Amino acid sequence: MSRGVLIPETDPTPDFADWIGSLGYDSIWANELWGHDAFVTLAAIAPHTDAALGTAIVNVYSRSPAVLAGAASSLSTLASGPIRLGIGPSTSKAIEDLHGHEFDRPVRRLHETAELVHAFTAGEGRVEYDGEVISVRDFPALDGDVSVYAAALGETSRRATGRTADGWLPHMIPFDELENAFETVRQTAREAGRDPALDVSPYVPAAVAEDPEAAREAIRGHVAYYVGSGEGYRRAVSKRFPDEADRIATAWAAGERGRAREEVTDGMVEALGVAGTPEGARERFERVAGTAPITEPIVVVPSNAGRELAERTIETLAP
Repeated sequence: MSRGVLIPETDPTPDFADWIGSLGYDSIWANELWGHDAFVTLAAIAPHTDAALGTAIVNVYSRSPAVLAGAASSLSTLASGPIRLGIGPSTSKAIEDLHGHEFDRPVRRLHETAELVHAFTAGEGRVEYDGEVISVRDFPALDGDVSVYAAALGETSRRATGRTADGWLPHMIPFDELENAFETVRQTAREAGRDPALDVSPYVPAAVAEDPEAAREAIRGHVAYYVGSGEGYRRAVSKRFPDEADRIATAWAAGERGRAREEVTDGMVEALGVAGTPEGARERFERVAGTAPITEPIVVVPSNAGRELAERTIETLAP
């Protein structure tokens, strides 16, 4: 089973990429919300690793499909391994309050962006595209080894993933519900005449510490942040934990971040993450990694974790 790792915010440097490469991870991913550019981060580490490089995730509003395709294609000239362009609609908060765009028709924009990135990186021909939200006229395709991975939670966005993407990046869907959720992706791909065997690379929020409670607390902070700040995440979690998700979101909206973390139960930590001592966490991660339909889980250290915990987690869960 191959596995990836999301570069922790504590150390997005080439030296860190060298260290990750020495641990045997098959893919290295860079996130992006505010303060970091995923493509710049990956360009800096590309000469230092043979692993696949991925964005997890960049939104489909602040860059046009042409800019996304150009960035991914440029990155492919620097990298030894393949490029995985992880895209998603993000949240209304990020798109409207940070980027100043209307959060309009997110699923359709995801769909058309994926189709256009494929067209723009096909290596031949000229791109013509008449979409409902994006249209393109007469520009040459670029040549890049680029796969498109969609971050999709709800059913309609999972259908868009099946119609257009090469891989799926789920997050905050309980691990034992991924097979059920993926069936929508698989069936839609078949209906579209596509190969239904998409890659499935879920975020696996993970924390390893000698004190298992410290590890669980890191996962609680991660879950509280996502459920509290993103409606799509709240809905995904609420299918299993409806009352808990509502309490977390209510506390977060009221600015009571500590109470929001306290509302994350041990059951939620178990269903949505990996936390514990080195031995226990590694055993749990191996079980998660073997869950259908996962093809390559991504180790994600919560942003509220310190550098020592981040390094311990990445080292413990390495191949």
